[in-house]
Amino acid sequence: MPNPKRRFSNSRTRKRRTHDKLTPPVIPLAENMEKGAGVRSKRYICSHCKQVNQPHTVCHNCGYYRGKQVITVER
Repeated sequence: MPNPKRRFSNSRTRKRRTHDKLTPPVIPLAENMEKGAGVRSKRYICSHCKQVNQPHTVCHNCGYYRGKQVITVER
């Protein structure tokens, strides 16, 4: 297995790791959702129960996905 001949400098390592940082989730406000703002955020608000949810997933609170009930949730 090949090994590096020289050590990577700290700046080179840090340049590579700049994209590995964690960011807090962006929660859009309900009044901005009607205007179209916050559509490209990492989280969105469920149109049925108004809970914060991840995009492209069924809401765990009410069981709706894209305006239709997909699963029944027992409470």
